[in-house]
Amino acid sequence: MSMEFDFTEPDHFCTGTVGPKGQRVFYLQAREAGEIVSLKLEKQQITALADYLERLLEDLPEMRAPRGAAPNLLEPVQPAFAVGGLGVIYNERADRIILVAEELVTTGDDEDDLTVAPDPDESPTEARFHLSRPQVLSFIEQARLIVAAGRPPCPYCGRPLDPVSGFCPCVN
Repeated sequence: MSMEFDFTEPDHFCTGTVGPKGQRVFYLQAREAGEIVSLKLEKQQITALADYLERLLEDLPEMRAPRGAAPNLLEPVQPAFAVGGLGVIYNERADRIILVAEELVTTGDDEDDLTVAPDPDESPTEARFHLSRPQVLSFIEQARLIVAAGRPPCPYCGRPLDPVSGFCPCVN
């Protein structure tokens, strides 16, 4: 039996990192009625989600509410699960953007053998966040800032440069 998180009116939604450059762990975090959930993601997932949400907002009618300040991660950050898949739904009637995050599940002993639903009887944990447009705008802004704060990319291959030497193996 899988767990589910369903935050229909989160009062806190953010992204952030823990750790030094080159070793940062990326998180999504939400809070509703005192319950906090933190989900571990990859940097590329944060970037892709911010890009998608930005395009989605451009296609919607003008926003009625002002944007708030982007909140920070609440301590302690303890991930409920690592995210394998993300989905986005727009509820026009409620004017809410629903973010669905599905747990990354491994199949077998090899950590490189990953999939998102190995057994139909055991579905992965899922988290749903019903977000206001101001929350989504704050997330996009925050995502851009934390991704840009990382290691600069190699001008030749685009991979992050070594945090100590600033060197990339592709130059060799």
